[in-house]
Amino acid sequence: MAAVEEPPVDQDAMADAWADAAGGDSDADSKASADDDDFGAVAVEGEGDRALNQDEIDSLLGFDDEDSDEPESGLHALVNSSLVSYERLPMLEVVFDRLVRSLSTSLRGLTSDNVEVSLENIRSVRYGDYLNSIPLPAMISVFRAEEWDAQGILTVDSALIYSVVDVLLGGRKAMTSMRAEGRPYTRIERNLVTRMVNVVLSDMSDAFAPLSPIQFRAKSLETNPRFAAIVRPSNAAVLIELRVEMEERGGRIEIVIPYGTLEPIRELLLQMFLGEKFGRDQIWETHLAHELRSTSVKVEAVLDQVVMPLSEVLGWKPGSQIVLNATPESPVHINSSGVPLFEGQMGRKNDRVAIRVEDRARSKEA
Repeated sequence: MAAVEEPPVDQDAMADAWADAAGGDSDADSKASADDDDFGAVAVEGEGDRALNQDEIDSLLGFDDEDSDEPESGLHALVNSSLVSYERLPMLEVVFDRLVRSLSTSLRGLTSDNVEVSLENIRSVRYGDYLNSIPLPAMISVFRAEEWDAQGILTVDSALIYSVVDVLLGGRKAMTSMRAEGRPYTRIERNLVTRMVNVVLSDMSDAFAPLSPIQFRAKSLETNPRFAAIVRPSNAAVLIELRVEMEERGGRIEIVIPYGTLEPIRELLLQMFLGEKFGRDQIWETHLAHELRSTSVKVEAVLDQVVMPLSEVLGWKPGSQIVLNATPESPVHINSSGVPLFEGQMGRKNDRVAIRVEDRARSKEA
């Protein structure tokens, strides 16, 4: 049997076939890798396979106009929808306006320098987001509101820390404060900053005094924001940003008060500001008090009260007698509009029956 001779194999053609196969797999891997890198891109319906660019994604999520005064939109607005705006507490801005005026005078007395304090902003934040945004190094004072049994924090940035230390230790006014970054604050620096914090808290107590008597007292001074976690990170808080200028030096003070801390005076903070007296008009109060004292009221003297059947009352006629359980020594009750006021004894003055008031009326519960 004759052997069939096989045709020779074309080595070049086989190599080209393997190369094509390898190239196809490589293209598939490259496409898969590109899909992984573009994870999160959104295809626009009606425009083929075009993916949104970063600006369009930011606009969808609501992060494109963070510095704009326009209302938030997108997912960012949805996440922050639970935050309570401080604008619903109109009296809060009035309180801190008073704080700015008094604090300027107090810091001038502390530093013997020309100090100007201004209110930069009041806004609502989440407590955890604020702690993460504190620029370090800084000093964070945890203070306590004694009457409200709650806490808040006061942050002093490094620029103001070194400025205050420089001024209190006799630095020249024209000399800018020097910063020594990368080292912990010394005991002297902490003590000097504590003096300034106590001044701020004292003035803040006075600013809240027309609304509610309150004493803010410094509890601790921290340099690590983790040690200033007084409420849950998701809790809403109001952030007050103050700018302190001392000629060519200065810095910022930030006060964060959780809304839970302000809850005891929430109703007072909701009222509208009508003047320096926080809504009180002294002239109107005096007039109202005078008119109330001049008001005429009807007063009744009740000897006794008896309960009788209606049939007996219907049988009354001229000459009928009503027997009371009272005696000449029984007390007479003096009422006004059914409200018991006083008790007294019946007697006579000149030709008239009179009642001598002896005691206030006893409540029925007593």
